Amino acid sequence: MTQKVREIMTGPPVTVGALTAVSEVAHRMRDADIGAVLVTDGDRLRGLVTDRDLVVRVMAEGRNPDDTTAQEACSDEPVTVAAEDDVLRAVQLMRKHSLRRLPVLDGGKPVGIIALGDLAIERDPTSALGDISSTPPND
Repeated sequence: MTQKVREIMTGPPVTVGALTAVSEVAHRMRDADIGAVLVTDGDRLRGLVTDRDLVVRVMAEGRNPDDTTAQEACSDEPVTVAAEDDVLRAVQLMRKHSLRRLPVLDGGKPVGIIALGDLAIERDPTSALGDISSTPPND
């Protein structure tokens, strides 16, 4: 039986509104110990902000994190996968678009994120990435 994205995704996702300051986005990432949040407008996905986006699009550009919005820092028109898609579909999309994370949608609404680490744990837990991804962070 083929495995569905829903079975290995991380959910529910942490979401922020488009006008949320990236300083708040960074706080949410820290508090949830995650590297990406979804930017939404109501139930509609607008984009994805990663920790790398905060560095490259905000800090490296000298922008003020209190005055820069999630919408300004996010990746527009993110590639997504459906919760009921086969895991192989997520792998193909990540490979094709060189992505580490994909927002997961159900009925057009964001319900989770599937990351390389999720795939590594599921498909090859003894690999270096699988081992690292399954180890709790040291505080």
